[in-house]
Amino acid sequence: MTIDPPKKKTKVIAVVNQKGGVGKTTTAINLAASLALEGVPTLLIDCDPQANSTSGLGVQREEAKLSVYDLMLGAATAREAVLPTGVEGLSIVPGTRNMIGANVELVNADRRESRLRDALAPDRNGTWGFIILDCPPALDLLTLNALVAADTLLVPMQAEYFALEGVSELLSTLDRVAAAYNPRLALEGVLLTMFDDRTNLSQQVRANLMEFFGDKVFKTTVPRNIRLAEAPSHGKPVALYDPRSRGAEAYLDLAQEILDRNPEIKPVTPSASRKKLVVDEIPLPRSIQQLADEEESKGSGMWPFRRKKS
Repeated sequence: MTIDPPKKKTKVIAVVNQKGGVGKTTTAINLAASLALEGVPTLLIDCDPQANSTSGLGVQREEAKLSVYDLMLGAATAREAVLPTGVEGLSIVPGTRNMIGANVELVNADRRESRLRDALAPDRNGTWGFIILDCPPALDLLTLNALVAADTLLVPMQAEYFALEGVSELLSTLDRVAAAYNPRLALEGVLLTMFDDRTNLSQQVRANLMEFFGDKVFKTTVPRNIRLAEAPSHGKPVALYDPRSRGAEAYLDLAQEILDRNPEIKPVTPSASRKKLVVDEIPLPRSIQQLADEEESKGSGMWPFRRKKS
């Protein structure tokens, strides 16, 4: 008797917060890139009409023949709309401005809240270990589709007092969507962004979130980091723009924490000793390229670099 191996599954994580300016798109881009660097094939889907995840990875929206808009209208699957990025193992379904019209076009459509889930269904067989959804900062039909398609939510929250005011609203939204459309929907975790561990405010916000969410609050925090802020303007995740920066290290740590929480999803390429970004169309800054070349000549296998923890 032959026993078939278990089928691989893909986990869909929606990066969502109804409040803007909390690092949502920054988290979607850099988490997806870091998961790919850890050896897990990852797909990023840009559900935000601003399409900042698309441009932040150096993808030209004008060159995209298909986008999330086509997925929502049932005109394409994720596999048909996918584009490569400058990061090995990371693909993207781009966003476009015309996605704004999807909220109007789908208002009377059948299964309007399930369009994205239906489009992803053929591709949830393990082709990608993770699918990361970058959601708009509003609870509209695009966001609802992302919540219905997702297995879990990752919520970035700025380490400020006003972030706490959205906690009850967030929990209410999660409960309503789970009850009406997606009973498997759960919270992956809460990520503190723009965190300064030197201030009492940041520490107090973290303590208050721990009271609400317990171990769902990620141990990893994302600091304010100028290199993290600069990277999107260069069309790169921070791990490519400045792999030794605190921002790059934070998102690599977050990716590892998520992998630890999801042991059923295994890397398919080596990552522990060598995490190398493959860049065809986006050249590295010369200073970083020189460092990479020096390490390559030494055979150290330490590209991109990560600071050793004491």
